[in-house]
Amino acid sequence: MKAAKSGARQVTAEPGRSGGAVRARVLKAAFSAFRERGFADTSMLEIVTRARVSKRDLYALYDSKHALLADCIGERARAMRRPLDPDAPLPASGQALAAVLVELGISILRGVCQPAVLTVYRLTIAESDRAPEIARTLDSTGRETNHRALSELLVKAQAQGLIGDGEPTALAARYFAVLWGDLLIRLLMRVRQAPTDDEIEERARAATATLGIRLAPSGREN
Repeated sequence: MKAAKSGARQVTAEPGRSGGAVRARVLKAAFSAFRERGFADTSMLEIVTRARVSKRDLYALYDSKHALLADCIGERARAMRRPLDPDAPLPASGQALAAVLVELGISILRGVCQPAVLTVYRLTIAESDRAPEIARTLDSTGRETNHRALSELLVKAQAQGLIGDGEPTALAARYFAVLWGDLLIRLLMRVRQAPTDDEIEERARAATATLGIRLAPSGREN
């Protein structure tokens, strides 16, 4: 099997034009096949058939099945990202900041706990030995982006006196550790069901509380 060193070929077509439409069909067909049959048992021919494109079109976009999987994962990792908008104004009070952080936690958990996103994680784990760059794609476009965005927000919050002292990167790591606990690994192992909306909110509030910010009662906005 050819290694996915070069990744997806550059696609210059704009969304909505023929090249972009072909790529969208190929990604949709590939992800569906990977999810149903697994990566090893999915052939490029099956992807061509599902996407209703020619082999020439497919190989003009991707030079290997690993490159195609990497792009499938990259697309979904970008979609599940919930970074805080760096251009948004800083919340004016501790409780307003707490509301933003609770909503951040809820958004991340709801996004990652979707069955399609969990499939992305399982595919990444299954291929991590043969194609570690795929795991790096998922990590850099998902987890790292969220940690960096939260750390940057906490730097600004500290400058305004909205939260106490502490190294922002460590505070962000603690937030995410409490937010997730062992939830993701248990979901990936299929030993528990997806969390309910109430559990998701409870986890997001517990994560926010680790930063020493007083929370408003559940269900209320500031």
